[in-house]
Amino acid sequence: MKIAITGATGLVGAGLVRHLTRQGHEIHPLVRRPPLAAAHEIFWDPQKDEIDHAALEGMDAVIHLAGENLSGYWSAAKKERIMASRSRGTRLLSQALAVLHRKPGLLISASAIGFYGDRGAEALDEFSARGEGFLADVCMEWENAADPAREAGIRVLHSRFGIILDPGGGALARLLPLLHLGLGGRLGSGRQYWSWITMQDVHSALAFCLDHPDLEGAVNFTAPGAVTNAEFTRAAARFLHRPAFFAVPAFALRLVMGEMAQEMLLSSTRAEPKKLLASGFRFDHTDLRAAFAAVLGPNLPAR
Repeated sequence: MKIAITGATGLVGAGLVRHLTRQGHEIHPLVRRPPLAAAHEIFWDPQKDEIDHAALEGMDAVIHLAGENLSGYWSAAKKERIMASRSRGTRLLSQALAVLHRKPGLLISASAIGFYGDRGAEALDEFSARGEGFLADVCMEWENAADPAREAGIRVLHSRFGIILDPGGGALARLLPLLHLGLGGRLGSGRQYWSWITMQDVHSALAFCLDHPDLEGAVNFTAPGAVTNAEFTRAAARFLHRPAFFAVPAFALRLVMGEMAQEMLLSSTRAEPKKLLASGFRFDHTDLRAAFAAVLGPNLPAR
């Protein structure tokens, strides 16, 4: 397939490009600088509403991963960038795809399980209602921005990512230094559910979606069987042979990180991958301790 990808150098995108290239696909990254023809690059600039329509002609699929990093203190300006980068970029891309003469068969547009909000121990699947909060609002705008592509007859899939286990970024990367120092432990009460997935399964699931036309709309990218934050940190500490005695009070997290701490670290989202499982996708990692071995094992010093 000829596949265009935004965010091709990001946490998910860089590995995905390698994964799809190994499978024999031709990758066309979207870039915001003058494109290199030899690298099959396509120009776009979401902030200026510019995109090379002609270069998108004839793509078989488009995978849209670009967006402002959620990490950091959510000031009013930061929240505006988070919202705008997702809704504006997605709308520009989907509008461009909608008017092509040779439209792609599929647009995979990233989203997140933040759509469901803080729901305690409630089991959630792709048919569960939207929750409350800033992330839920962002995800709703993000997904709605792909409507022009959907209305033009393109199959649109929203990959609602959970916590992606990767030592190079995300929640695990922020937790690892504390764990190595023996300072890792539950965050707040530790009872909040964390729905996780390994990067390997993210890449495999995205590739799986290319060939399964039954998958469309929202699709949860989470491993079966979410765990609580206490279980998550305890499993990581045990794998690293470090204690996990220290707990970080919720008020301290809110004091230092503000709204971001509440919605990303203390919020409880127990999301299950109902659609992926029903379509026959097989996860490589469903056991958290085995997942840590796969993700962290190659990066650990010899004991």
